Amino acid sequence: MLLYISAVPLTFSNPKATQITTMRKPTKLECAYIDFDGFFASVEEQARPALRGKAIGVTPFSDTVHTCIIAANARAKKYGVKTGMSIREAQIKCPDLILQPQSPDLYVRAHRKLMLEIESVCPIDAVCSIDELTCRLDKTLQENPERLSKDVKARIFETVGPYITCSVGIAPNRLLAKIASDMDKPNGLTIFRPEALPGKLLDLNIDDIPGIGTRMRTRLNMAGIASMDQLWDSSPKHLRNIWRSVNGERFWYALHGYAIQADPTKRRMYGHGRVLPPEWRDMGHARLCARLLTTKAARRLRRSQYRASTFGLWLSGKDDQWSGELRMNQVNDDKLCLTTLENLWKGAVKDLPKNVKIIRVHVALYDLTRADTLQLDMFSDNEEREKWASVTHAMDTLNNRYARTILSLGPWVQPPGGYAGGKIAYARVPDMEDFW
Repeated sequence: MLLYISAVPLTFSNPKATQITTMRKPTKLECAYIDFDGFFASVEEQARPALRGKAIGVTPFSDTVHTCIIAANARAKKYGVKTGMSIREAQIKCPDLILQPQSPDLYVRAHRKLMLEIESVCPIDAVCSIDELTCRLDKTLQENPERLSKDVKARIFETVGPYITCSVGIAPNRLLAKIASDMDKPNGLTIFRPEALPGKLLDLNIDDIPGIGTRMRTRLNMAGIASMDQLWDSSPKHLRNIWRSVNGERFWYALHGYAIQADPTKRRMYGHGRVLPPEWRDMGHARLCARLLTTKAARRLRRSQYRASTFGLWLSGKDDQWSGELRMNQVNDDKLCLTTLENLWKGAVKDLPKNVKIIRVHVALYDLTRADTLQLDMFSDNEEREKWASVTHAMDTLNNRYARTILSLGPWVQPPGGYAGGKIAYARVPDMEDFW
C-alpha cells in the first residue's frame, strides 16, 4: 500500500488490507460536492406550474395513504415532512401538503440536463447518485471556490429554472466536501479549507457524518467516542479496530483531509425491486411484477455485456418472508432467466400461506462473468441455448428501434403507477431503456 503525506510518498505493508489505496494530503481545495435540494420534489415543482410555491410530497403511488413520502420539497420540509414518513403523519404535520405520484423518467431527464449545464461550468469528476455529483477544482477555482458555486447556481437558474437548487460543499477531498454540502441547506455553500481543519466539523454530531449509522454510532460509543472532538482525536488504528476493517483507517485519513483513491469496485449484481400497490399484493399479481423485473434486469445484464450464474428471488409481506436462489449456467437471455424465476416461484407458492399478502418483490442476477467469456456446458442443450439467445437479440433489436417494449416473452402487464424496473434510484441513475 502507498501512503502519501503532502508530496512525500511512504510505502508500508499491510497484509489485511483488501484494496491498494493511494493517499496524500492536499494543501489546496480540490473537490466540490453538489447536492440538489429535495431533488425529486423540486423537479416536480419546476416541471408542473400548478405545484409551484406549494408544499409537495412525492409518493410511490396515487390514490392511497397506505404508503410513505419518498421526497419532499423545501416548503414541505419546513413543516417537518421527511423522506420515509407515512402519508398520514405527513398530512398531520402539513395539512396543505400536495401528494404527487413519482415520475422517475422525468427525474432522469432532469438529471441529464443538469449534468450538461454543470459540465459547461466545471468538469464533472464523478456522478455519485441521481442527485449528487463531484467536480475537480482547477487552479483558478482553487483560488476562488466561491465562483464555482455562484456560476453553477446561476447556470441552473437561467437554463433549467428557479425551483431546482443545489447546496455546494468544497473541501480537500470528497468525504469532507459531502459533509460540507449538508451543512447549509437549501441552496447553501460551505467550504472546509485544509489549513482550517477541523473548524466547523466539530460543530456536528458524529451521526451527521456519512458512513456513521446507528450501528456504527453504537460501536463508537462503546469504544468511548461520543462526540466529534473525540472522533477527531482518535487514531487510524483505533478506528480500524472499531470498523473491523481497513475502512475505518481510510475513514480517519479522509476525515483529516487526506485525498484517498481506492481501486475501482467490481460489479456484483443486477437487480430490481418493487413495493407493490395494495391492489397487487396477491401472489398472482406479484408474479406478474416479478416477471417484469426479471426481464428488465436481464436487459441491463445484456447491455452491460455480462452473464449471471445465480438467480435470487425475495418476497416480503407484513408477517411472511421468503427467499430462494437457483444456479444457472452463465445466462443473460430472457427465456432462461424467466424459466429460473418460475422454478423459484413454485417453491414460494408451496412454502407461503395460501392467502399471503406480498408487499415487496425483489429479483437479482449475480455471480457475474463477462459475456465474451462464455463456457459451454457439455451436458446442456447448447443448440437450444443459442436459439433463445437469437430470439432475445431479435426482440432487443425491435424494442430498441421503437424505444419501447414491442415484444416480450409472456405477459407484459405494468403494475399501477408503472415504472417497474425504472423507479426512483438513489444510488443508480436509470437508463432510459429501464422505462420501456
